[in-house]
Parts: sequence; C-alpha cells; structure tokens
Amino acid sequence: MPAGRTGGTASTGGTVVLMVVGPVTGEGHSRPGHPERPARAAAAMEGVADLHLGDELVVVPSRPAERHELARVHDGWHLDDLARLSQEGGGSIDGDTYATPESWEIATRAAGAGLVAVDGLRAGRADLALVVARPPGHHALADRSMGFCLLNNVAVAAAALADLGERVLIVDWDVHHGNGTEALFWDDPRVLYVSTHQWPCYPGTGRAGDVGGEPALGATLNVPLPPGATGDVVRRAFDRLVSPAVEAFGPTWVLISAGFDAHRADPLADLALTTGDFADLARVVAGYAPAPGRLVLFLEGGYDLGALRASVAATLGALVDGGEPVEASSSGGPGMDQLDQIAVRRGRALNGAG
Repeated sequence: MPAGRTGGTASTGGTVVLMVVGPVTGEGHSRPGHPERPARAAAAMEGVADLHLGDELVVVPSRPAERHELARVHDGWHLDDLARLSQEGGGSIDGDTYATPESWEIATRAAGAGLVAVDGLRAGRADLALVVARPPGHHALADRSMGFCLLNNVAVAAAALADLGERVLIVDWDVHHGNGTEALFWDDPRVLYVSTHQWPCYPGTGRAGDVGGEPALGATLNVPLPPGATGDVVRRAFDRLVSPAVEAFGPTWVLISAGFDAHRADPLADLALTTGDFADLARVVAGYAPAPGRLVLFLEGGYDLGALRASVAATLGALVDGGEPVEASSSGGPGMDQLDQIAVRRGRALNGAG
C-alpha cells in the first residue's frame, strides 16, 4: 500500500485505503427533470469503481442520524416541520427544493452517513472516507431547507467532531457557496470554514469580507471567483490565502464538501475546472490532515453525470495513487488578479475596517 496518501504520512498498515459510506441514492426523493437526481449517486459510485481498488475498498451502509445529532445544527421545530411535510405526502419548499413522502427518512440517512464515516475512521477502519449520499447538504440552514438541500450533512458530522474536542476544517469547493455551513459555524471557533465558489452565483452569499462572527473572527474564509476561472486561480488561492489560515488554525480533522459542479461541463454554473484540477485540490487539502484517518469527503453538487464520475475518480485517485486523471489541469482563465482584492477585503474585515 503506497504511503503518503493523507497528511504526508504513511498508511496505518491496514488493508482498507478507502471507506465509502452509502450510497444513499435517495430513489424515493426525486422529481422528473430535476438536476439533483438519484443517478448522481450512481455516477459517483461508478467513479469509485473505476479505481479498481479491490480489497483496499470497503463499502458500508449508512444509518439514520438521531434527533440529538441533527439538533446540534438544526432547530427542533424545523426538524419537526420537515418530518411532518414528508409524512403528509411532501411538497415544495422553494423553487428548487422539495420533499416527498420518503424524503425525511432519506435525508436523515444522508446526514447519518457522515457520522458513520467519522466513527469508522476513528476506529481505524480506513485511511479516508467518501460519503456518497443525496440530497446534498451545504445550503441547509439551522431553520430552513434550500438549494436542493434538506439537512446539512457535513455540518452534522463537523458538530459531532467539535463536541468531541476536535478542531475541524471544512473545505467547500462546490461551485456554489455553502451558505448553510457558513451560517451554522459563523460564531464557532472550533470550525474553520473555507469556500471557493463562483461569484456572482446562487445563493448570493460568500463575500471576501465575510470572516466570521466576533467569537470566531477569521474562522470563515471565502474566495469568490469570476465565471470562467480555471484551476490555476484556485490553486493560487489555496497557496496564498487558504494554506496560511489552515496552518494557523491547526485542524485535527478535515472534511471536504466535494461538489463537482465547478467542472467546465456542468450545466448549472460557469467555472472551468477539469478533473485534473480536482486531483490537484484533493492532494492539497489532504495535506492539511494531520494523520491518516482524519479526512472525509462529502458529495455535494455535480450535475453532468460523466463529469461527476470522472471527477470522483480523479479526486480519489489522487489520494490512493489510483492513476492520472483523464483531463489535464487547467489554466489561463480570469480571476488571478482578483486574489489581491480578496486578500485586502479579508484583511480589512479582520482589522475592523469593514
């Protein structure tokens, strides 16, 4: 088993490199023509299969998150309302988000998948974990489902780890800003939330000057990127902005909101990343983990099925020595000169200048 997959250290010596939790395909949570569909989970699993890991892969089932686990990040009345909506047959929540009669059970299993991953890694069962579950989660607020998301899967896992005394880094490379995750940890110094995302784009949050509340000043780091930005811009943002903040924070766990809708083929946004770029990002972010068994990836967006499959394979392949991605890394797009402005706006906000 090759060394150096996570945190720059050798493997734990076990036979399992990758643990996949799920897939929570959510067959009962779907609407005809909706881009967030069960086939997304299948495409992600095909990307895993493309690595041909054999005995170095274990797939384990999810479980429903319990109420007290959800209540770490979600208001009780919201949980009751969402469960009731499902039990009464479902319906629209907003123009993009809905529930069916099965959505409550599916959403709790999606949220529980991250908890299963954390427990498995804490028990030493694998070097890293991938949560393949839908619906995604990073837009879900404490009191509101939105943006395809019912419950905030990555936040449920992060809050559980923080309550165990861990310092949790969440890196969100989905093309859309994870407004829900940011809001849930806005005042929590135990969690560093980092987001690279297209700007302007849904949901309209994630400005460079948004740096966290007074108890957690600096524990939010937003990198808004212009349409057409390529991987070299994102890599430079990590070198210049993200890595110093992560080093100062000192995470003991790393969670990735791994949305693949920043791929150039995705129909819902306009960044221009390739599978090679996701491989590059995976290597960088994995390096933030202090040891093997402290890295969990959560499936978020990604709506072109072919790009999703290839991006999952490239991302995981970079972490398990699974070969080269099918696309080279990208460069030459706009946004490099805007990194200076982002640094200035963040610095002014941290210094109280607004």
